[in-house]
Amino acid sequence: MKLRQFGNTDLYVREVGFGAWAIGGGAMVGNTAIGWGDADDQTSKNAIFKALDRGINFFDTADIYGLGHSEELIGKIFGNREEVIIASKAGNVARSGQFGTDYSKDHIIKACEASLKRLRRETIDYYQLHSAGLSNLKDGECIEAMQMLQKQGKIRYWGLSLNTYEPNPEAEYLMENKLGSGFQLVLNMINQKALPLTKKASGAGYGIIARMPLQFGLLTGKFDTGAEFPENDHRNKRLTSEVIDAYKNGMKDIWPLCEKYGLTKTELAMSFILSHSEISTVIPGIRTAEQAEKNTRGITQLQEEDLQLIKNADLVSLMKKLIQLG
Repeated sequence: MKLRQFGNTDLYVREVGFGAWAIGGGAMVGNTAIGWGDADDQTSKNAIFKALDRGINFFDTADIYGLGHSEELIGKIFGNREEVIIASKAGNVARSGQFGTDYSKDHIIKACEASLKRLRRETIDYYQLHSAGLSNLKDGECIEAMQMLQKQGKIRYWGLSLNTYEPNPEAEYLMENKLGSGFQLVLNMINQKALPLTKKASGAGYGIIARMPLQFGLLTGKFDTGAEFPENDHRNKRLTSEVIDAYKNGMKDIWPLCEKYGLTKTELAMSFILSHSEISTVIPGIRTAEQAEKNTRGITQLQEEDLQLIKNADLVSLMKKLIQLG
């Protein structure tokens, strides 16, 4: 895998990174699933070690993933290893059995301290506000906290994990005010709303992390109508039979590209994203050694005509269903 510079920073990341949400396990906040079902720590460790073997050097986690368990697991394995780049996030909270957000200066600073302890690191390489909204940014407390943490050396760089379907307002605010160093955004063959933003942000010197490259596993092609997920897996409410049916119809003209390039569906999905040079790294969720293998092979530069075919596909019905379900 190639190394790509993360914006104007001195971080050089492999083009495929490790999304560490799923290894947090099947955490629940009240009746709300915030994980991917149960996870076995030894299986997760094997996935991390296989990712290292495959060349991955960028691991993206958050304090809310498994209510801290994802960070703890990564911390036990890596600690202060300098050759591994660790990104985490703060701002999502679980309090009194309710899921919410807190972007106050006090909370962000305390959250960073807690993440550093769980990660067993002196510095977090890239720290992100977890889906902060425009009002939070304009309030200024969260930005002040990030700048303070950076000045203190507790984080090297900071940025923003953007809204899934409307990423532009917050990104524009940071770019206009020359704040932060990067953005994490949703980009895949189904959800392409952030594509124009990637060009502008990259041109302005921001690193770009593409998340959800496989749309919760939908783009691997392994789910059929009637697929079921446990209550502690957030996909229980998101990958409904209606969504899977709309996916099958919307992608029917795209999948023949797999035969043209000799790629699996996963490899085509990853290649679509990485065919855009603006992307610094893409972070599929990895929970097993097998997934670490499958998500890091077959990266291919797609021809422009095929990129346009994917961009012109009729995915409106599928997008509407995904937006409705959150």
